[in-house]
Amino acid sequence: MATPTKDPSLETTNSMLATTLALFDTAFERLQLDEGIAAIMRQTEVEMSVTVPITGDDGRIMTFKGYRIQHSSARGPSKGGIRYHPDVDIDEVRALAMLMTLKCAGVNIPFGGAKGGICVNPAQLSQHELERLTRRFAKMIAPILGGKRDIPAPDMNTNEQTMAWFMDEISSIQGYYSPEITTGKPVILGGSEGRTEATGRGVAIATIELLRKLGRDPKETRVVVQGYGNVGYYAANILATEHGCTIIAVSDVSDAIYNPRGLDLAAINAHVAHSPGHLLKGYAGDVDHITNAELLTLETDVLIPAAIENQITVKNADQIKAGIIVEGANGPTTFEGDAILRERGIHVVPDILANAGGVIVSYFEWVQDLQFYFWDIDEVRTQLYKKMSRGFEQAWAVAIERGLDFRSAVYLLAVQRVADAIQKRGFVSSGS
Repeated sequence: MATPTKDPSLETTNSMLATTLALFDTAFERLQLDEGIAAIMRQTEVEMSVTVPITGDDGRIMTFKGYRIQHSSARGPSKGGIRYHPDVDIDEVRALAMLMTLKCAGVNIPFGGAKGGICVNPAQLSQHELERLTRRFAKMIAPILGGKRDIPAPDMNTNEQTMAWFMDEISSIQGYYSPEITTGKPVILGGSEGRTEATGRGVAIATIELLRKLGRDPKETRVVVQGYGNVGYYAANILATEHGCTIIAVSDVSDAIYNPRGLDLAAINAHVAHSPGHLLKGYAGDVDHITNAELLTLETDVLIPAAIENQITVKNADQIKAGIIVEGANGPTTFEGDAILRERGIHVVPDILANAGGVIVSYFEWVQDLQFYFWDIDEVRTQLYKKMSRGFEQAWAVAIERGLDFRSAVYLLAVQRVADAIQKRGFVSSGS
């Protein structure tokens, strides 16, 4: 098979994008995919780059770089979060949009992938400035958005309030109330019950499904969680309270805390709820304070990297002591790091499956908004479990059938679904 045509604009030293493209290429080769379809999937459909000006509270004008990228609409409207972070750049957004395409395909929901972001440190802006930034950004990218075209959601440093502003701005432009334009909104504005916990609950479901496949007892399982934000918080607490796992370490940007006998999550949660920035810093319980680097290499059964990308690399993959890794963050493991984990026989549930709970419940929210008929929390949790467990079982079957590691199986299944959609729709037919 000929090598897929590569877009030079996508060749980059950004390790997250490089890892994503390498995983795509590996799946293309295994599937012996038509080179034209591979070329389509290796590139993005739409890229919008904007400069977002706002007036600060002190009257000065500030400008920020923003992006919205749609990777694929082959299987439905594009779907993906918007993050506010000083490290946001176009390569990161490209990689995240590609991963969203595969995430939606992997759990078989009718969306393609998109992503957006603004290069900003939101901690340096007031609430009023954040609202102006969000509304201005929404207005600038409005031409490529729509409830049946591209639906944003919260991501790093954005939340339900961000999505409320976003939805209101687009509704104002359209001239009518349009709740389906975003997901992750407040429940009172058409948001779904269970959306806040969804990604973390999905990570917990993926963890328990793998433990069951391996014949492990959750009540005898030690868990380390890197990142005690939304995803890590819910994953840790659901695993502990609903399944009896012992959480022995958690971390965030301010601190990492460890107790081999198990952490007192209730006390930690109370501290985080009242601490500045809702951080672990200053927690004075019965713990050892360690570094994030030390946390990743602790002796444990399960490691959940739920912070940021590129945490497990060629530099530390050979020091990982966990037998299971469940990726709560997007792209926490580099391509080279993953090869080392695979050689060592470490079981990995990849990000595009492990953290798909968020986009699954976003899909549920979108459906509810379109129908103006809303579900209770029990229904949301039941349907989330069905989607997550079915996606896990289908990927596990591919891994067994083809003798693949689990990451490769998940990517193979997702890429095949997207390729089939492209082929069936006739994107590359002579009549296109």
